[in-house]
Amino acid sequence: MDLAQLLAPVTPEQFFAEYYDKQPLHVKGGAAKFASVLGWRQINRLLDMTHMWSSHSLKMYEDGVAVPPEQYCVSALSRDNQQVMQPVAGKVAEWMRKGASLVLNDVDSLTPGLNAVSRALEGALLGKAQGNVYISWQSHKAFPAHYDTHDVWAVQVEGEKTWNVWEGRAEWPISHPIFRGEGQAHHEQAKGRLREKVLLKAGDLLYLPRGWYHDALAEAPSSVHIAYGVHAALGMDVMNILLERVLYEPLFRQPLPRQDGTASAKFALTQRVGQLGARLAELVKDPGVINVIEGYVHNHRFNRGDNDLLATRGLAAPAAPAGGEDGASFRPVAEGAKPVRRGADWVLKGAGSPLPLTPPEAEAAAWLLARPDVTEAELGRAHPGVDAAGLLRRLVGAGILVTI
Repeated sequence: MDLAQLLAPVTPEQFFAEYYDKQPLHVKGGAAKFASVLGWRQINRLLDMTHMWSSHSLKMYEDGVAVPPEQYCVSALSRDNQQVMQPVAGKVAEWMRKGASLVLNDVDSLTPGLNAVSRALEGALLGKAQGNVYISWQSHKAFPAHYDTHDVWAVQVEGEKTWNVWEGRAEWPISHPIFRGEGQAHHEQAKGRLREKVLLKAGDLLYLPRGWYHDALAEAPSSVHIAYGVHAALGMDVMNILLERVLYEPLFRQPLPRQDGTASAKFALTQRVGQLGARLAELVKDPGVINVIEGYVHNHRFNRGDNDLLATRGLAAPAAPAGGEDGASFRPVAEGAKPVRRGADWVLKGAGSPLPLTPPEAEAAAWLLARPDVTEAELGRAHPGVDAAGLLRRLVGAGILVTI
């Protein structure tokens, strides 16, 4: 995946000219667009990695109020042998039955699909992409109106969610107490009038520039979206780079003039500060310093691995599993697809030309299309008289299913 695929049908050129850091953008996709990014089966697998989660990485909210960790966690040792509050499946499920929202933090590299979106954003040189999964239920809101201190790319993968996008925008806020300390009363006043209501459906994307006020509410029985927070390099980062550079400048290592309250002492300080500022002005024009800043901005992304341990020894990677519990899952993406009878024959309608089916295949197709996803092994067990691999291959080829 790259930025062009992420934004399609909007082009990257149009995005940077009209929307980037200027205004929100809603891109309508289709059920297949982000089907391989994340699904319920993958969410369950992630949650089952119990030692990976704590009350910091897995949070719960009930109508805008954080659920205290002790009400869905127990004290346990983490994989790093540290004492943490670890979520318990039964307690998490109990809160979710009440309508509480679930937030999984820092998931942007945990599956190939999540990582693909991260790479697309970082590959476009937009900054460091950090992703959180938000799982919510109809008519329950996780957060009131607020802004984020980074650009938001919301990728809807399940259900529907209505976003209120307000006219107000904070001026390039950062993660600092002067911004985090603003109360909700301030936000309610600063958000301004409603700009638009955006209904995100599975396959849709919403881009919000940093500081733009918004809130969201699930409309379908359930909603899952991944909010990628993209952190661009800032002007303040130049100061950090210059701080390292001035280590080699004797002028900056000298003590400042002693201040005894006299006019001459203050004048000496003013002169010295002026000299420091003048030297900084010279440094920011130095080609070597500019090259360092250029490299910092260009490489402002997370390390995403690219591990291939067998290749390091000149060995071939093992073949990917053809299916089964540990193999690929297949997700229906053609809305309204179903097998129908035509005389004595069966066909599958829903994408392109009708696909001929045998009666056992029609029964199997109806079964799998009623599920959120299915593996080859599951299909084979449920319908042993059908060539599961062959049927799945045909349905993927017809655009009825996608592999996740």
